[in-house]
Amino acid sequence: MLPVEEQVRCIEGMIDAAEERVRAATKPRNFDEWIVRMMGVGLADLFMRPYNFKVWATPTSEMQCEWLGERVAAPSLKLVVSNVLNKKVAGNWGPNATFRFPARDGTGGIWKAVAKTLPQERFQFGKSVQKIEASQKIAHLSDGTTISYRSMISTMPLDQITEMSDELENLRSTSRELVYSSTHVIGVGIRGVLPPRIGDKCWLYFPEDDCPFYRATVFSNYSPYNCPQADIKLRTIQTADPKLSSGVDTQTERAGPYWSLMLEVSQSTQKPVDEANLLAESIQGLVNTGLLQPEDEIVSTYHRKFHHGYPTPSLKRNGQLAVLLPELREKYSIWSRGRFGSYKYEVANQDHSFMVGVEAVDNVLFGANELTLEQPDYVNGRRNTERRL
Repeated sequence: MLPVEEQVRCIEGMIDAAEERVRAATKPRNFDEWIVRMMGVGLADLFMRPYNFKVWATPTSEMQCEWLGERVAAPSLKLVVSNVLNKKVAGNWGPNATFRFPARDGTGGIWKAVAKTLPQERFQFGKSVQKIEASQKIAHLSDGTTISYRSMISTMPLDQITEMSDELENLRSTSRELVYSSTHVIGVGIRGVLPPRIGDKCWLYFPEDDCPFYRATVFSNYSPYNCPQADIKLRTIQTADPKLSSGVDTQTERAGPYWSLMLEVSQSTQKPVDEANLLAESIQGLVNTGLLQPEDEIVSTYHRKFHHGYPTPSLKRNGQLAVLLPELREKYSIWSRGRFGSYKYEVANQDHSFMVGVEAVDNVLFGANELTLEQPDYVNGRRNTERRL
């Protein structure tokens, strides 16, 4: 619960924002202006600005707001005031209030199942594209083999495919200006029963500067198979506060139960990260935020960096994509698609990326419209009932 003075500041900001929306004759010029106009200065300063910088590793003033579309409604001032006066927590809201998640194998299991529906001899693993003869339509692979094609659907980052062919040199200055951030995914496995203070929460957001992560996911709450069963014996690596590790048996394998957390940390030139110490800093952040107690026993850790993590909706992005995507398709028969292939965050989730691929194939074969890529507002505002695997 926010202190009363901060609650007042947020409500005052929301009142000012509501008045500004009535008076405004122009749309917000960037994400920062959108935040202030929709939610007010109080919420902007307390949460939206610091949180979004932790997510995007880019200042909100350097991001556009077109990617939000028309689907994000302004908060209800009446409801906010009522909830504050009644000390009531808002109920479930938004598209992720409920969602499905695989009982086993995580989200990767979904795509492995999809892959099984396709001819297995068409898959090639452990190879990468090293060079593209764009006019000749030949891709050179890392093992020395080549693939000739009529049309290419590429999911490699748009800023990388232009480096693959000398013929695409005229596009490089534009593609190199595309903005993205890297993402560090950190996993922590803990011995013990899930604490009541966490309960059935799926994920939590952290705008504060006392932890490097912007989001913590209670991954073991998604499925009991996301962590070892209680009878599995594991050795304690350390306590959450390393200074207490000497008082714990770190040599003997012991049984559970167990629970787990997954953390996300962004990185960019504007938001550098101490990669070598990030795991330790994240565990300290878990203690700082109360997700872990100093004496909690950690039985496993995981750290992986995704160099291309988030495609940033920068102020120049739409103009850049209007140059890059059509020329690749129309001149070289390259459909650059996917989270970083088409660089549109608003249609960059896994379900979006799947449909972008389906529609790209339909466009190649039949000339069909690429609805997901071209009309994000439309597809994000409704449920897909037309296409099923």
